[in-house]
Amino acid sequence: MGEVVNLNRARKDRARAEAKAAASANRAAHGRSKAERTTAEKEQARADRLLDGSKLEE
Repeated sequence: MGEVVNLNRARKDRARAEAKAAASANRAAHGRSKAERTTAEKEQARADRLLDGSKLEE
């Protein structure tokens, strides 16, 4: 026979895990210094320029 599961506890555990994942994503997005943000923006702009320059015209 299967194991008895407390559904309320399972729901709360799942919500806690989702909140932890969201917090981790927010730390990655907002927990950077200004220098790191500007470096990332410059790298993204460079990649965009490289991609735009590589497009073939029809």
